[in-house]
Amino acid sequence: MSDSLQQKIQEICQSSNNDRVRMMDIVQGVQKELGCVSSEAMSIIAKATKSHHVEVESVVSFYSFLSKEQKGKTVIRLCNDTVDRMKGCEKVAEALSSELGIGFSETTADGKITLEYTPCIGMCDQAPAALINDVVAPSLTVEKVKEIVQNLKKDADPSKLSLGIGDGNNVDSLVRSAVKNNILKTGDVIFTDNESGKGLENALALKPEEVVEAVKVSKLRGRGGAGFPTGLKWQFTRSAEGKEKFVICNADEGEPGTFKDRVLLTEKFDLLFEGMTIAGYAIGAATGILYLRGEYVYLKKFLEAKLQERRDQGLLGDSIKGKDGFNFDIRIQSGSGAYICGEESALISSCEGLRGDPKTRPPFPAQKGYLASPTSVNNVETLCSATRILEKGSDWFLSIGSRESSGTKVLSISGYCKNPGIYEVPFGTKVFDLLKEVGAEDAKAVLVAGPSGQFIAPNEFSRVICFSDLGTGGAIIVFGPKCDLLKAVHEYMEFFVEESCGYCTPCRVGNVLLKKKLEEIMEGNGQPADLDYLQSLGESVKKSSRCGLGQTSPNPILTTLKNFKPLYEALVKVSEDGMQPTFDIRAALGDAEQAAERKSVLYTD
Repeated sequence: MSDSLQQKIQEICQSSNNDRVRMMDIVQGVQKELGCVSSEAMSIIAKATKSHHVEVESVVSFYSFLSKEQKGKTVIRLCNDTVDRMKGCEKVAEALSSELGIGFSETTADGKITLEYTPCIGMCDQAPAALINDVVAPSLTVEKVKEIVQNLKKDADPSKLSLGIGDGNNVDSLVRSAVKNNILKTGDVIFTDNESGKGLENALALKPEEVVEAVKVSKLRGRGGAGFPTGLKWQFTRSAEGKEKFVICNADEGEPGTFKDRVLLTEKFDLLFEGMTIAGYAIGAATGILYLRGEYVYLKKFLEAKLQERRDQGLLGDSIKGKDGFNFDIRIQSGSGAYICGEESALISSCEGLRGDPKTRPPFPAQKGYLASPTSVNNVETLCSATRILEKGSDWFLSIGSRESSGTKVLSISGYCKNPGIYEVPFGTKVFDLLKEVGAEDAKAVLVAGPSGQFIAPNEFSRVICFSDLGTGGAIIVFGPKCDLLKAVHEYMEFFVEESCGYCTPCRVGNVLLKKKLEEIMEGNGQPADLDYLQSLGESVKKSSRCGLGQTSPNPILTTLKNFKPLYEALVKVSEDGMQPTFDIRAALGDAEQAAERKSVLYTD
């Protein structure tokens, strides 16, 4: 490695104060500058951060957007999520491969362009879509692909591509993105006018304990999927022992079919940052971290600028709004393509500059989270809702929604529907009312909460969106009458197998076994007993897995077994000879027959 490259790597390390905890920022900087994080680069990073080569390599090898091997200056990552496949992803993939003259996971002969697949990038409302470095290319067609590739061959800078321009803050000079917000239904809490700064002002007029109590009284529950009472989480964090406390906003919405946080970050950033500041005051934290998923890094400069504006206005920093002793600031930590980092303890590991491995619980983050300190991890929508509660009052929030579930829910609706996009609805809304609004009244199935949620059939469309019935982090995917539902289930199981961190055996092995058995059934080699096997194995994986990924990954199979069992029953059959239909004896004897130079005689009676 040349002296100039070594110096560049050292400068990148220095820009993060040679801090091992900022390892993600360092390796991301090196990846962007050099196209990879080579073994030599890892050694330089390890020395600068006083860590070990193996620690750096463990981080680089974990995240899909990082690589030890050289990639092209331009990396095209085509989303091959189930919704993208519904919308013609395969034809776009063929066009990309043909125009570039390479297959997927390959780089052009001149080393300039690498072509890859990637799972959901938060653009299901504008599928098929791709990331070209950090530039989002939505609503792709074969014709658009040809134009994109031609332009990239002339100039490898994706920011110069003519992809169109979106709406709202997507037109901001720091974003300049073709992404559209697609806000199709506004509600009373999030997508409505609010008095900026009022929530924080009201919070600072109260004691921190009173702020926590106000959130508890409102019955606000986490909007990321788990639904844990927010006030209770803040109370646990505040009362935990520790010199430092932290607020982390989980903006790593990697669940396939979810994109509502993308829009909240674009249009409701002030509501979010105000909510993080209120949380900081309530729990006694001086530092907030916004964990921004790698697919949304195109928003980072814009969000950084908005944070600086808040500092300039006295809304972040020391003695916020003149409140002596209340010092709080926010930094942004980017992810690098790892679904598991949506799980709060894995997200904390990533913030600490480590692999995104889930942590063993207990202790829970509220007791021992970021840097072993009490930490409150909250979803983007949760923090936005907290701001509104402090602005308008707990009783106001309780008046919206249903008895068990107060407030509204922002939904990302996509798939087989005329009007995919963002819908803010009060809790208690029925599924069939949603289907009317989005133009999908003849739906065959609805996937609520993404693949970690549940498939429901038409006889269940009267069920409601709320914590006591259909809880969801936001994803609603609609499947039409002609869809192959088991094919979609298989695609989701492939996703979970790929995204498992591999730490625990039930998830690492169990999901592979589930996928293989599903494949046998789909190929016509299944028996009725295999359905019981799927049920039993799926339940075992859920009960014995270490974190939320394994605890929900069997759901695509288990919920379709429950609600669409005839699809499975039509494919299985009783073996007349009692033999396993998946066992090919000729294939098993192949090597022996070749060595003996003769065919074996088979007795079937």
